[in-house]
Amino acid sequence: MKNILSILLLLSLTIGCKSTAGKNHEVSGTTSEYGTQEDQMKYYLTATGNEPFWALKMGNENTEFTSLIPGKEKLVFQASEPIKAMDANVKMYKLSNETSSATISIQQLECQNSMSGAISPYKVSIEIKNNSELEFKKLTGCGNYNTDYRLHDIWVLEELNGFKVFITDFQKELPRIEINSAENKFMGYGGCNAISGNIFYEKDLLRFSQVISTRMACAPGNKEGEFTKALQSITTYSIGDNRLTLSNPSGKILVFKKVD
Repeated sequence: MKNILSILLLLSLTIGCKSTAGKNHEVSGTTSEYGTQEDQMKYYLTATGNEPFWALKMGNENTEFTSLIPGKEKLVFQASEPIKAMDANVKMYKLSNETSSATISIQQLECQNSMSGAISPYKVSIEIKNNSELEFKKLTGCGNYNTDYRLHDIWVLEELNGFKVFITDFQKELPRIEINSAENKFMGYGGCNAISGNIFYEKDLLRFSQVISTRMACAPGNKEGEFTKALQSITTYSIGDNRLTLSNPSGKILVFKKVD
């Protein structure tokens, strides 16, 4: 009976409307254990757990906790910044409102859903209580960061290490990357060879990793090596005016222009 109630609540939480975000970003009504695609654009992290069933959605404006726990069916907290833990792979959030308090810990550790068997890259632990209660309720589950859907596009290089680039800096055309935000992968052209790899995404954090390329010999002076090295140094990004700007602690490194 408990499993049936869990499934019914999960279905009620994940039914959503269709929306669009530009012609290249149609959002369907498909759902996952982490909610609708619309939810995944609004919230940077979603998580679920079982026995009792609970769901967590963390966004830039608020954090929403829903569950089958009496008195904790739906709790909404204002967003807060994470507390830096000694372990770099753990982020902790302290939340409170007029009626409740919660501590949320997000650990980069492979996690398996106890009902569906699905594997997620993060373990999520929650301690939560109403202010009238003496003890916290402890819950564990699995979570996932939702990659910024705006990255999902084709981008052509405009600037490299602070300088505008030209076709003469490369082989026949400018470098480009095509990002698949749903699969956290990218592919493209480095200025001489085809390139591909993975992206690692957390809130406001973006890294390009496991970059591989074909082995075509490049002409002297080709800046492909400088481009791929810069790409692998990226840690943050911003999007605006049809531009994708990639940076690291040293400053702005790469600027791309969106192309259709």
